[in-house]
Amino acid sequence: MVIDAITQHVRLKPEQIRRLGDRNFGVGFDQLLLIEPPRQPDVDFRYRIFNSDGSEVEQCGNGARCFARYVRDHRLTDRNPIRVETMKGIILLYCNPDGSVTVNMGAPRLEPEEIPFIADQRQDLYPIEVDGRTLEISAVSMGNPHCVVYVKDINREPVHKLGRKLERHPRFPEKANVGFLQVVNRTFAKLRVYERDVGETLACGTGACAAMVAARLRGLLDEEAEIKLPGGSLRISWKGEGEPVMMTGPATTVFEGQIRI
Repeated sequence: MVIDAITQHVRLKPEQIRRLGDRNFGVGFDQLLLIEPPRQPDVDFRYRIFNSDGSEVEQCGNGARCFARYVRDHRLTDRNPIRVETMKGIILLYCNPDGSVTVNMGAPRLEPEEIPFIADQRQDLYPIEVDGRTLEISAVSMGNPHCVVYVKDINREPVHKLGRKLERHPRFPEKANVGFLQVVNRTFAKLRVYERDVGETLACGTGACAAMVAARLRGLLDEEAEIKLPGGSLRISWKGEGEPVMMTGPATTVFEGQIRI
């Protein structure tokens, strides 16, 4: 759900966001996106993201594509790329001729203290204890913390049960989005994501980016790959450390309306 806070005055309280997010009594959404005036001179907009429980979060890749589609369709800007300020820095949004949107998600953060993840030193794989057994996971930040679990068949994994335990694992002080990644070949992988404070979601742009980074660091994927989620596929590219992750995918308007708050 996207709200224009440029041409109208918008100040939402957490309880109002929760009601709007309720699919029975409100509108219903995974995230509410606010388009606000920039606070910095070198950006076009401020981009704020709220979960349906009213909590504000740092980043949402799929939301960024919707953000770009909205501001272009409503003629709030004709710039390309669009520079957008988030809680974790500036991202660039490119509107492509075919209607897709490419998002420069910035360089991933891999040091444990930057994710944040509790570990003595950085590793590509970390052993982590869950229910008395040891799993090997990757930890990546794309502006928000991600835990990547490597699996042979995502359809046979207990995503809800294991995702909830890893989301709240004490080694992730700010909790984590948990991605279950099945690498099919060097240019194609499947992903299911248990989103922090939300549960399993049909699509997660930052999750797809984090999965790409984790798999690339292990030598499992090429520089560009298709990441297929239950809600559709994204094209992700990453040249390597210090370079930004580029995410390309669709953004489609479902409906528009007005609501009195």
